[in-house]
Amino acid sequence: MGSASRSCIAIRHVPFEDLGFFAEVLAARGFAVGYREAPLDDLGAAELRECDLVVLLGGPIGVYDRDDYPFLGEEIALAEARLAQRRPLLGICLGSQIMAAALGADVYPGNRGKEIGWGTLSLTPSGAASPLMHLAPERTRVLHWHGDTFDLPKGATLLASTERYRHQAFAYGESALALQFHPEVTAKGLEGWFVGHTCEIAATPAIDVKSLRAATLRYAPALARQGKAFFEAWLNSIGLGG
Repeated sequence: MGSASRSCIAIRHVPFEDLGFFAEVLAARGFAVGYREAPLDDLGAAELRECDLVVLLGGPIGVYDRDDYPFLGEEIALAEARLAQRRPLLGICLGSQIMAAALGADVYPGNRGKEIGWGTLSLTPSGAASPLMHLAPERTRVLHWHGDTFDLPKGATLLASTERYRHQAFAYGESALALQFHPEVTAKGLEGWFVGHTCEIAATPAIDVKSLRAATLRYAPALARQGKAFFEAWLNSIGLGG
């Protein structure tokens, strides 16, 4: 068990997009794990700048929607502060886009349509030498669920791509990682996504709940193994080992 004094706070945008099995990994290492709800809670609180790890989770809005959702500005400011202080920061999907924006990169709707469903990653040489090696295409598929993409921030290292969108993962410094895809999801948890994202599923050609569920049952077990190995290796790499 790790030290019980360590803490992780996840910023959540919708209730069903949570830490998934990452929460179990953190609990096994002795982390106190908590959530803050992005639309409701104070994202300028000192605890968010000072805790051991912040995870920015996914959601169905865009970084460019700040006029409608002013909390996005607070979230970008939080990411800027964590990045400037070199404090551990992980961004998943919308979270990765927030990190890109915090580093001065443009975030925008992708020109190749939405990428929704299970698919493989293509790792760069840097990615293959990083904890993402555990998510290599011969080992697992990961879940993609996004319509936006971003330019690679200046000073960031590209780690992974797909055929549809090149910028799928980047590292910045020694303790910040942005993932456009979802390595944290579980088959049970995705049942909540299928309800919460029903309108998006219905509006996206060539996908439906039945096919997504079938693919999830096929690929989620491997992701559970490989995603855990990835997350544990990443925590070790940033000094938050067990």
